[in-house]
Amino acid sequence: MNLVSVEEISKGFGERILFSGLSFGINAGQKIALIAQNGTGKTSILNILAGKDQPDTGMVNTRKGLRISYLEQDPDLQEDLTLEETVFRSDNEILKVIRDYEKALDNPGDQKRYQKAFEAMERNSAWDFETQYKQILFRLQLTDLQARVGTLSGGQKKRLALAHALLNKPDLLILDEPTNHLDLEMIEWLENYFARESITLFMVTHDRYFLERVCDEILELDGGKLYSYKGNYSYFLEKKEAREMRDVVELHKSKQLYKKELDWMRRQPKARTTKSKSRIDDFHEIKSKALQRRKDHEVQLEINMERLGSKILEFHNVVKSFPDTPILNKFNYSFVKGERLGIIGKNGTGKTTFLNLLTGNALPDGGKIITGETVKFGYYTQEGIPVKEGQKVIEVIREIAEYIPLKKGRQLSAQQLLERFLFDRKKQYDFVEKLSGGEKKRLYLCTVLIQNPNFLILDEPTNDLDVVTLNVLESFLLDYPGCLVVVSHDRYFMDKIVDHLFVFRGEGVIDDFPGNYSDFRAYEDSLDASKKAEKASDAEKGQTTGSPWREEGKRSNLSYAEQKEYKQLEREIQKLETRKKELQDAFLNPDITPEEIADLSKSLQETEQQIDQKTERWFEISVRAES
Repeated sequence: MNLVSVEEISKGFGERILFSGLSFGINAGQKIALIAQNGTGKTSILNILAGKDQPDTGMVNTRKGLRISYLEQDPDLQEDLTLEETVFRSDNEILKVIRDYEKALDNPGDQKRYQKAFEAMERNSAWDFETQYKQILFRLQLTDLQARVGTLSGGQKKRLALAHALLNKPDLLILDEPTNHLDLEMIEWLENYFARESITLFMVTHDRYFLERVCDEILELDGGKLYSYKGNYSYFLEKKEAREMRDVVELHKSKQLYKKELDWMRRQPKARTTKSKSRIDDFHEIKSKALQRRKDHEVQLEINMERLGSKILEFHNVVKSFPDTPILNKFNYSFVKGERLGIIGKNGTGKTTFLNLLTGNALPDGGKIITGETVKFGYYTQEGIPVKEGQKVIEVIREIAEYIPLKKGRQLSAQQLLERFLFDRKKQYDFVEKLSGGEKKRLYLCTVLIQNPNFLILDEPTNDLDVVTLNVLESFLLDYPGCLVVVSHDRYFMDKIVDHLFVFRGEGVIDDFPGNYSDFRAYEDSLDASKKAEKASDAEKGQTTGSPWREEGKRSNLSYAEQKEYKQLEREIQKLETRKKELQDAFLNPDITPEEIADLSKSLQETEQQIDQKTERWFEISVRAES
């Protein structure tokens, strides 16, 4: 069933055209994601779909009586209402029935009112939804329903708006960066909720695991054109690469044809026949195709980074707490060169406080933090760039430096630097206040990196950045030679960038895990409840000391890199053994075809070879550890 039909819409601001001639449809049950660079009109498209804005041309047709909920990046909530009042301001009749029932429970003496409310719950089969309603509020940590909206943080407001959107039970749910301000546990719950529920979604998100596990169609806005991919994120990447290869071939053909036709045009044929006039008209179309250029910029910054000394950053019995909230309890840790640390944990467990301790923006209550003389911090905070009225993009960079020193004595001008961060020459003279949220974050990131830090700290760097920019940022960070500390709820980003994690458990407990986020989740899922309880109990009894696995490596004659490899091999072998079992079980299917048998045999042989290779390497390291 078609819910929404978008026909030839366009939108612009002044002389700047965001998009034009876009057409697509949304059917019941689809889960669609829109991918595009920041500043190309993603939020404008969402606003048009939600009825908050109108296209300059074209139209949007919606099914009669369609109920739409829209989660905006910055929700507009009524500050004087309580959480409960906000949640119950809904078009969902069942939610109103639940509200009346809960009010009747607050007045046990009014039996008539209670009976009426109870019967309404029965009549509308509202009991299951009441359970779901409470689960959503609990999962989003919205427990104090009498708190006023005006007292909430930005993250709490986003979670409240998300709860309101979900509980409204819309026919179409439109989401603009739904995972921002959610911790990892919330994101995974929301991911499972959307994957399980029969709900129609249209969203913009930078969370690539979310795209992978929730969406069944991806729309990509690229170069003013809309491309549709009927699959998840992996399918999108595969087909996008194939499309871009075809575009390169077509562009080459167009250039060859253009050269041929240009030669013909230069000869200026005298006979203006109908055929030659038609060929002249075709020439202009060929020319436009041949001269088009893809804007596939990459951030390539060979920054002339100051060398780190032998002493970088050391924590010695550091204690830090707030009233009723311990953060660190006699914490010990020493950073090494090339450290790539990820920090995860629930909101409120002290992740940002830890970053402020690193940089000296907060002082410990006890113990010592020693910073090496050669350390130069670059700190990307969640607050973003301070916007000065009337300031242009280029002026923000020039306040820091006109030229940026690169390796081998080379330098990069402020204009060239901005171009590498996807700001073309025209965009550089836009006012900062006119940039999209993602463009402001990209500009802020640029101001941090150009200061030549050798110890880079990123607090939620992926919020509001588009998928294209994230890929560029990841490419840069993979080659970054200094120390790197990242706090992020973006699991894909963490998997790609970091090699070990600090897991903030709360109550001053910090675990140092040797692996990325997916490794950590696999490990956690493999523990039963009793082991988790035992582990937590042991941690609470002792001091919170970073990197026990690194110390084990020292005692067992293994280098830091070998210890990491050893742990990684164990995990990889376990995954391969699981894969082997799945392949062997697949042969038991009575409906299997000869072609499938051949494919399975090949996959099984490759898996067994990988197991043998990795097991052999595991034994080599084991011998070194015991010698």
